[in-house]
Amino acid sequence: MEQFMRILCLDYGDARIGVAVSDPLGMTAQMLETIKWRNDIRKPIQRICELVASLGCKAILVGIPRNMDGTVGERELKTRDFIKELQEAVPQVEIIPWDERLTTVMAQRAMHDMGIKAKNQKDRIDQMAAAFILQGYLDSANRTIKD
Repeated sequence: MEQFMRILCLDYGDARIGVAVSDPLGMTAQMLETIKWRNDIRKPIQRICELVASLGCKAILVGIPRNMDGTVGERELKTRDFIKELQEAVPQVEIIPWDERLTTVMAQRAMHDMGIKAKNQKDRIDQMAAAFILQGYLDSANRTIKD
């Protein structure tokens, strides 16, 4: 059986990128950080490269914000442009696009259920959304292995 690799997961946005990472066994997703940025995509890409190197990630999962009806919208196009830039920066790392529909809503509900006030959610909401995206991917991959 092939050894599992850590996966970095990104919830890409215009001002913030939520980051989560899998545990070494590929069972759980953990929130990691939020990368704040404006206008210059090179800074967040540099930080992502640092994380990939320090964590030993062989893959990056990127949430794709498809419209609820399954069509492609402006957010998805921006995210796919980001993926192209990211792939140029880390050509040795597999980039995996993954449907992220409703993950931000799930993260908002989870934080509300935990009693975290809306004004305190901003810095962590993107991390939690990234963790939900990654956990969905890990659960899917683990289910496929067991079947």
